[in-house]
Amino acid sequence: MTYLAPASADFEATARAILPPDTFAEVGAQYLEEPRGRYAGSAGLLAKPRTTEEVSKLVKLAHDHGVAVIPYGGGTGLVGGQVAEDGPAPLILSLERMTALRAVYPSENAMVVEAGMILADVQSNAAAYDRIFPLSLASEGSARIGGVLSTNAGGVNVLRYGNARDLCLGLEVVLADGTIWNGLTRLRKNNTGYDLRHLMIGAEGTLGIITAAALKLHPVPASEGTAFMTVKNPKAALDLLALAQSHMGGGVSAFEIIHRQSFDFLTETLPDIRHPFAQTPEWCVLTEVGLPAGMAPDGALEGLFRQAVDAGLADDGVIASSLAQRQAFWSVREHIPEANRRIGSVSSHDISVPLSAIPEFIERANAAIASLGDFRINCFGHVGDGNLHYNVFPVPGKTRADHMQDRDMIKKTVHDLVHDMGGSVSAEHGIGRLKVDDMERYSDPAKLAMMRSIKDALDPKGILNPGAVIRPLR
Repeated sequence: MTYLAPASADFEATARAILPPDTFAEVGAQYLEEPRGRYAGSAGLLAKPRTTEEVSKLVKLAHDHGVAVIPYGGGTGLVGGQVAEDGPAPLILSLERMTALRAVYPSENAMVVEAGMILADVQSNAAAYDRIFPLSLASEGSARIGGVLSTNAGGVNVLRYGNARDLCLGLEVVLADGTIWNGLTRLRKNNTGYDLRHLMIGAEGTLGIITAAALKLHPVPASEGTAFMTVKNPKAALDLLALAQSHMGGGVSAFEIIHRQSFDFLTETLPDIRHPFAQTPEWCVLTEVGLPAGMAPDGALEGLFRQAVDAGLADDGVIASSLAQRQAFWSVREHIPEANRRIGSVSSHDISVPLSAIPEFIERANAAIASLGDFRINCFGHVGDGNLHYNVFPVPGKTRADHMQDRDMIKKTVHDLVHDMGGSVSAEHGIGRLKVDDMERYSDPAKLAMMRSIKDALDPKGILNPGAVIRPLR
């Protein structure tokens, strides 16, 4: 049984005695909130260390006093992993000052950065060496790389480059007792025992606090192209993806499916966003390709479109003719979550199913939601890797508040179906505090037992982000 102590005045005085005075700051509102407004954190002691050694001192002190540590990155997580509203007042450990670019190795396609570096800055630092760090999220202007790795974030380029864990070579981590694990290897092959890097990635700060990472870079594609194409249905979208991969090999970087409801929401809430089609299609896909020298993306996309039309998969399309138009296309996709937020969902779902099961899932889920009442469904996402954002909204004239009694049943209906079809109820957002019940409901008992054993071994006092991912023992 775990008992945690508050970050008391005595604890704060001890912390101030061993660290620079400006390490500590007033707990602003942003450290107690999360984007969906479902959780409100408790104000404890806020620390902003500048070095890994300072993180180590703070965590060791918390370990010795039994004080909870809540790691805080950019605060963009959507499952409540960055705030703790239950339990004694914690130590909120923000890595926002740890933003250094430690090293770049262009010939190795590797870069070492501190965990507080904003994702967009990671990308720009890579670009300065004619390389790309391809992980791309709508929140990349505020998400920090430590949090991105801690949640194993996905984004739009998973199809070609993989999730966050696929883009990490090594880690530096502060463990629960303050020990520093220096695992910042840049090796591509290393079979010396357990791969602890992958244990920390996706653990959401419950097993250790990532302070730095060795990241995998990629060459900049010689040329890139972006296109919208209408498709008849989700099955046609999958067939078009297969055609695109056959046509361009590994050159397909992103492949997003968008339903008409997304465009309707953009029109309703963000009318300045320009739509790609004069007539809004029922379904369309947004695809991006990055090709080697000697291959023209416009010609490749035109050829793909012609083949798609001949195969009966597409009947309209538009290819970006400039960088500005490519950015405008992606602006449409990136503003869909904001439009959703302004409408206000009754229940949102970050799910994945096997690729071939996507059409059946959408058909069955739509029918199941219709049986529960009158709702609007906005289904969009990274169809190339099986990850859909399947969100349920009130009809015009109603608000989410009118359906609060329906939320749990909607979520259970969707998640039960996902589980029955061999999918996951958390594709890229993590578990946080929001999905702990779902983890327990749908995970194999052996998996939960293994996770509990790992947590108890690495954090026996239960101080690291208690309540996230795995339920604390009482």
